[in-house]
Amino acid sequence: MALTTLDPITALIVIDLQSGLMGWPFAHPIGDIVARAAALGAAFRRRGLPVALVNVDGSSPGRTEQPPRHGSPIGNPFGGALPDGWTDLIPELDRQPSDIVVTKRTRGAFASTDLEGLLRARGVTQVVIAGVATAGGVESTARQAYEAGFNVTLAIDAMTDARPNAHAYSVEHVFPRLGETGSTQAIIDLVERTNAHELA
Repeated sequence: MALTTLDPITALIVIDLQSGLMGWPFAHPIGDIVARAAALGAAFRRRGLPVALVNVDGSSPGRTEQPPRHGSPIGNPFGGALPDGWTDLIPELDRQPSDIVVTKRTRGAFASTDLEGLLRARGVTQVVIAGVATAGGVESTARQAYEAGFNVTLAIDAMTDARPNAHAYSVEHVFPRLGETGSTQAIIDLVERTNAHELA
């Protein structure tokens, strides 16, 4: 569904743009994805809207747990402990004291964190999602947000995946069922027209 509007209190959620994933062979240049996510963050902060920065630390255990595939940005490709700094949010995101920061151990950002409560406490009714990987953490977070009753918007040029076909499938077939999709610039244009709220 094409982008139409943003609610007065819409939050940006940036998924897994962290040091340990920056070297993976993504389908789109990661520098472009990072720049667009950073531009979204700056626009949201200028309007006093919440920004949530999410990183991933390992993966959820269970009988279906599988070792990461070669080239997969999910899981720990190194075996054992993750290297120092692996989970560090990249500096380009310009983390601010007002930002919500959560660490997840599942694909989606809602299942293993208090993200939903933190957003509800700020009056958030809509989320814009960006980051990596499109068919992994981004799609899972979008599904969870939709199921929790948030209006969902996907910044489709501010996300990528290691698998081009998976990225395309999510964008073309999954995301239109979960919410609206739009470019970074179109979302920023709407943010700039959204009434600013002074959030405590």
